[in-house]
Amino acid sequence: MWKSLAAGCALALATAGAAAQTTWPDKPIKLVVGFTPGGAADYVGRTVGEALSRVLGQPIVIDNKPGAGSSIAADFVSKAAPDGYTLLIASPSSISVNPALDPKWAGSIASLTPVTKVTASPLLIAANPQSGIKTVPELIDWAKKNPGKMNFAHAGMGSAPHLGGVLFNQLAGTQMQAIPFKGGAPSVQSVIAGDTQVTFATPPSVLPHIKSGRLVGLAVSSPDRSPLVPDLPGMKEAGLPQYRMDFWYGFFVPAGTSPEIVKKLYDATMQAMQRPEVKAALAREGTDVSVSSSPSDFAGFLREENRFWAKLAKDSGAKAE
Repeated sequence: MWKSLAAGCALALATAGAAAQTTWPDKPIKLVVGFTPGGAADYVGRTVGEALSRVLGQPIVIDNKPGAGSSIAADFVSKAAPDGYTLLIASPSSISVNPALDPKWAGSIASLTPVTKVTASPLLIAANPQSGIKTVPELIDWAKKNPGKMNFAHAGMGSAPHLGGVLFNQLAGTQMQAIPFKGGAPSVQSVIAGDTQVTFATPPSVLPHIKSGRLVGLAVSSPDRSPLVPDLPGMKEAGLPQYRMDFWYGFFVPAGTSPEIVKKLYDATMQAMQRPEVKAALAREGTDVSVSSSPSDFAGFLREENRFWAKLAKDSGAKAE
């Protein structure tokens, strides 16, 4: 009798689990962002989340958890239930850089399953208008004539804007001081206020201020001009051809999430990213749609990225927050 009852319960649980996967999603999904509202991660997350909500038929709720270069957010998602209702939008800082700087975060990253890359873009180099700096050569000249007196604002230790400035110092022979903030928005505001002089920022964080004249755009971090920001020179044209840095955002879920849900989430993201309004909204902020061909393709891409970012982080001497 007990064996029959146990077998019946097991069958019922298995059937219920299968049904839950089949009906996913049947409630709101939390999209965790590792930075403050107003920055690039938040903008991309909200833009894509809105379209993803339409595809899935459920609300996508943004949950900002800034700190530790976005590793707090990654750690939170890694420990969430693997049921498809907690999603992370992450960049190289939390996935590749922070584990290289502080091994305590490596377990969190290992406990995440990649779903897909969603966007790609260069960084933008921008300066306070009152500085009088309008080009990359002028930035290098001023920094060399005033060693240690120029500050660049960034979104947190190990973030792409931080390492973008560190790499610039290495290649240009400058000694600009890195000033950390808890996200792209506050770091950019510091440059606008004149508390810092320059930033290496993600396009959504800085492009509106360049267009309004509150900041001066110097260049994009790609070798050539970007069609997304055609008015700014690439680094070859700007006079520092060896400088190059690309930036991306991607979706991750807790390890153990069923392959069926990962596939559904990937397919839904693919549909969302093809919507004209999503492409237009991201393009206005200097960001391009860039979806992986599959979750496994994204995983392979990350293996290559990890080597690049981890080496840059260690070579830079950056320390974990």
